[in-house]
Amino acid sequence: MKKVAVIHTAFEKTPRTVAFVEVEDNVTVDDALEYAYRWTQNIMDSWSKKGPCDGNEFVTVVGDMSDGYGLRSTSVGDQILVGTKKYTVAPFGFEEMVT
Repeated sequence: MKKVAVIHTAFEKTPRTVAFVEVEDNVTVDDALEYAYRWTQNIMDSWSKKGPCDGNEFVTVVGDMSDGYGLRSTSVGDQILVGTKKYTVAPFGFEEMVT
């Protein structure tokens, strides 16, 4: 298993890593991005509070939840790090960031 980092930047003053998502070693980059995106969404309940619908045992929450609320969904403008390449969540799919 390899870890993918989810970084919320879209509505933040500074970027902050909110989760590490474990994916199989042999999945494609696109599949890893889609998986990380899906499992950091609040669709039926809370992904970060490990609700029965949106919680996932392969997601490690590292974001600050000290206010008692769960974390927001990953949105357009947020970033996902796969290996050494970073991707931005685009309106449709993902775009590799060039440094």
